[in-house]
Amino acid sequence: MTIAEPEARWAELGRQACITLAPLFSAVEHIGSTAVPGMPAKPVIDLMAALDDLDEVNDGALESLGYRIQPADMPRRLVYRREDYDSTAYHLHVVTMDTWATRNERLLRDYLLAHPEARERYAALKRELMDRHGPGEAYTRGKTALIQELTDAARTGRGLPPIPVWEE
Repeated sequence: MTIAEPEARWAELGRQACITLAPLFSAVEHIGSTAVPGMPAKPVIDLMAALDDLDEVNDGALESLGYRIQPADMPRRLVYRREDYDSTAYHLHVVTMDTWATRNERLLRDYLLAHPEARERYAALKRELMDRHGPGEAYTRGKTALIQELTDAARTGRGLPPIPVWEE
């Protein structure tokens, strides 16, 4: 999968997905590059939702909405995927409510929305890496330093200590 130029419909797809999922979670938001207007992105609507306990996830309800559990190597997180008829993909990251306010994905999204210069740097890097490496591990690794820098700035701006952007 390659990155695509920004599409206005991404915001609406994210909004509709959040509305649909809201009854199942304590909180749900559109995250990731498709949640940032003007940002090139893989055409995947990334969502983050939270509950007090991951054991509270209603897998049956999610399955009825087309979400299927995916293997995830991240602690305290469940990941679900949904593929729509128009080949739009959705990734749903379910985390615990006690970590919601400090989630790097949410903080980075908010930082990019508030800082156009950071958004432009990140967009340029994504295009450069995709042109050079195509999709895959080299593309993802190539973004890490800038994502860490921007996420650290977002966390510092909220009085939070820096933490690694990739969970292990």
